[in-house]
Amino acid sequence: MREKILHAIAKNSKISAKDLAMMLGSTEEEIKKEIQAMEDEHIICGYPTLINWDFDEKERVTAIIEVKVTPQRGRGFDKIAERIYRFDEVSAVYLVSGGFDLAIIVEGRSMREIAGFVSDKLAPLEAVLSTSTNFILKKYKENGMPLVGEVRDDERELITP
Repeated sequence: MREKILHAIAKNSKISAKDLAMMLGSTEEEIKKEIQAMEDEHIICGYPTLINWDFDEKERVTAIIEVKVTPQRGRGFDKIAERIYRFDEVSAVYLVSGGFDLAIIVEGRSMREIAGFVSDKLAPLEAVLSTSTNFILKKYKENGMPLVGEVRDDERELITP
């Protein structure tokens, strides 16, 4: 039942315990108890809202910053990851495989603001060896949900010599 609850609230965190109980053939009390237990166990860590910021009036820029770091003795990557995720600009930090150790999602008002974050806050950290910044140009899907309408075929005429 946990798996079904998690999938349902991942798609719609506003779904009521009453509706979940009807969907899953359970009682509202059982659903509430199970959700509370998963919150207590930190399986459910929060209920964020997915917002398409492209329709907001304020300009926002998102970047994926790949970071190569020196792991800390006895703590691995955890200590530097924790230090990085405490910055207000950082919305996500992931340990990744490949040429870099961490992938960081950073949000700011401009490319210049993100560049300032990298040069003034991130790069000077003792454990940081190098960074590579990639700016998000357009978001199509986030958290499993499309952020754009149906993609239409390009209706422009092909001109060849």
